[in-house]
Amino acid sequence: MPRSDEAASFYYAVYSAVQEIPPGKVTSYGHIAVLIGMPQRPRQVGVCLKHLPAEGEGDADGLLARFHGGNVPWQRVLSAKGVISPRGGGDGDGRQRQAAALEAEGVEVTADAMGVLTVDLARFGWFPRQLPSEAATAGSDGGDGEDED
Repeated sequence: MPRSDEAASFYYAVYSAVQEIPPGKVTSYGHIAVLIGMPQRPRQVGVCLKHLPAEGEGDADGLLARFHGGNVPWQRVLSAKGVISPRGGGDGDGRQRQAAALEAEGVEVTADAMGVLTVDLARFGWFPRQLPSEAATAGSDGGDGEDED
């Protein structure tokens, strides 16, 4: 967990941004880093999600108390290639849990011959130029912020 105010602010920004990913969509660690103004820190985004407490766990009265696995859709964040990242234990259980959570939202997860789980980013990717909450604050036209390229 964060050991400084700066780290706590980073965790807060990551968790808040991830909460804005719509159901049935995915994005990358790197894109979350870009959206929160720290494009050089995609790995730290992964660290934040790794330390996301389960619902009912964690610091009950700290800055991050409102964030947990029940309200931060961690499963919607993947590698830049659409790969579900392996977890520390190497048993694949975390990857399977993430795949099941995505499939429950209608996201198609495929496994290759080596068991690598991937999502088609062209079909399910969410890569807005800015967070919807920031677009609303800036008086956006009400669009979803999606790139049209």
